Amino acid sequence: MSKSKILDSRATVLLLLVGVLILAGCQSPREISLFDGKTLRHWKITDFGGQGQVYVKQGQIFLEKGNDLTGITWTDPVVPMNYEICLEAMRVEGSDFFCGLTFPVDANCCSLILGGWGGSVCGLSSLDYYDAANNETTRIIDFENGRWYNVRLRVTPGKIEAWLDDEKLVDVVTAGRVIDTRIEVESSKPLGIASWQTNAAIRNIRLQKL
Repeated sequence: MSKSKILDSRATVLLLLVGVLILAGCQSPREISLFDGKTLRHWKITDFGGQGQVYVKQGQIFLEKGNDLTGITWTDPVVPMNYEICLEAMRVEGSDFFCGLTFPVDANCCSLILGGWGGSVCGLSSLDYYDAANNETTRIIDFENGRWYNVRLRVTPGKIEAWLDDEKLVDVVTAGRVIDTRIEVESSKPLGIASWQTNAAIRNIRLQKL
């Protein structure tokens, strides 16, 4: 093979590689990590007033017991629709909700509550002004302190779904409903995680665009 043909072949390969890299750069990743395991980058400690300490240790975000709420709020732009959020949550010590995940639903917000009202009530707050203890999403689950639970939340047009350890927890049609949060977690909007008078730990927070 002549020297010119070899150079032409190499140039072709190089152009193909550049094209692949350009295409890859134009495609945004569908799943992104919302927690680097080391810092609270892109999060802020929610100023509830009376909140406990918040710190990162061993790849986990610790929310210490507050009077009443302790939490973190996302500081960057959010995806308002067609997304899933996955995380792992643990009630370290206490007897109330260890994961109050507030999330956007288009122009509104809602909260997924795990272990509230004395430790076992789960559901969405709020639907048509009724909170997680008083609407059709109410579930009673006995949670164990010191155990990690896998949480997955999906928001699509007209629907909110949630799973706990791969078991369907919430499956509700939202079209025509009033979607909102309780006033206590107003500072968590549009995306935040909080605990109520409970020591909690959170890790592996991820968001996937659908």
